[in-house]
Amino acid sequence: MTETTANALHWSALQKIALRFFLLLFILYIFFNPNGVLPYAEVIAEYLIQPFHTIIPWLSKHLLNRAEPVTTFTNGSGDTTYDYLVILFITTLSAIGALIWSVLDRKARNYNKLFYWLCVILRYYVGITMLSYGFVKVIKLQFPAPSPGRLLQSFGNASPMGLAWTYMGYSKGFNYFTGIAEVSCGLLLFFRKTTTLGAVLGLVVAGNIMAINYCFDVPVKLLSTTLVAMSLFLLAKDAHRLINFFFLNKTAPPSEIEPHRFRRKWKNITLSALKYVMLVYLLLTNIYGDIQASAQYGEAAKKPHFYGIYDIHNYVLNKDTIAPLTTNTMRWRKLIVGSSGYATVKKMNDSTQNYTFREDLNAHTIVMFTDADTSAKYTFKYSEFGKDSLVLKGGLGLDTLNISLKKFDMKNFKLINRGFHWVNEFPYNK
Repeated sequence: MTETTANALHWSALQKIALRFFLLLFILYIFFNPNGVLPYAEVIAEYLIQPFHTIIPWLSKHLLNRAEPVTTFTNGSGDTTYDYLVILFITTLSAIGALIWSVLDRKARNYNKLFYWLCVILRYYVGITMLSYGFVKVIKLQFPAPSPGRLLQSFGNASPMGLAWTYMGYSKGFNYFTGIAEVSCGLLLFFRKTTTLGAVLGLVVAGNIMAINYCFDVPVKLLSTTLVAMSLFLLAKDAHRLINFFFLNKTAPPSEIEPHRFRRKWKNITLSALKYVMLVYLLLTNIYGDIQASAQYGEAAKKPHFYGIYDIHNYVLNKDTIAPLTTNTMRWRKLIVGSSGYATVKKMNDSTQNYTFREDLNAHTIVMFTDADTSAKYTFKYSEFGKDSLVLKGGLGLDTLNISLKKFDMKNFKLINRGFHWVNEFPYNK
């Protein structure tokens, strides 16, 4: 008969206090950051969290005496002042709750069942998050290939996050590698027998995400740090076994992984069925949703007709030909058309201006305007000559413009044409 590590009948005081604190902390964190754990959870959470958009700023002003008001809430950034205050709020609440709980339930011998169900919740939370993270890489939606504007941007002018996104977006293979690792982690965490392997992989994968977020200033530091903490918590029960196996070269007996069953059989069957329904639902919605998104605005989306980089060869303003002098702050130097309805004009002094870009292929017109002033519009009639020559005639207000452009072949960029080599005769290819 194989010996296993059984659940302890008596927990130490420190173990019980830790369980109380982390249970409250993780449950509260999931409440504030549902992160797609259940279908439509974020829609429901939006209403439940609304009162805290008033409570947290009030506590910040009156309890912490912060002079600067909290007006920005969780958006594309998960590291706003509000988010850090929420972490402080739930950590304080968890500490107080654990203290009260410890006084009221000081005679408890163990929390084996509570620990089991908390681990189930964390397994699913981390697992679902990893599936979401993984599929947007496998389908290559999160990190797009370098755009024309990104290819022209110097390293020195890129943000740390922009540099990381370019680094990740350049390689499809690297996206597949990291995405498959994250999907594998997510799937492993859905099953008891593979939980330890899933948590080890989760620690590595989430640790890598956390390192990128910290080192490249990506505003998802709090979530990635929490995923690492949750992975460590899932490994806590097997800490002794893992130390024996990895460090002490000792036998690591199998862990006790029997589930906590309900007395009524139908409840166990129902829970098991719900688990597989949820897993299938998650796989289908992630894959289908990401494929649809990729077709709409990802790499599978149809590029605009004028997508690319155009050099300005001739620039005529009000019948005057403007010389390409680098001191000129008005003359265009390049027109860069991206894939999301936007374009950038780079001027002779290297300053840039972003525009909303609207093309009408039937009317042969192009309209450009800034978000700051949508009434001031460049309106052009265009003529194409061959595959790479373009002439724009029109203007802005009372000014007339006649611009000749030549399309730049983006394959001339070393980043695009360098390719992969099994054999390299030289040690460095910078």
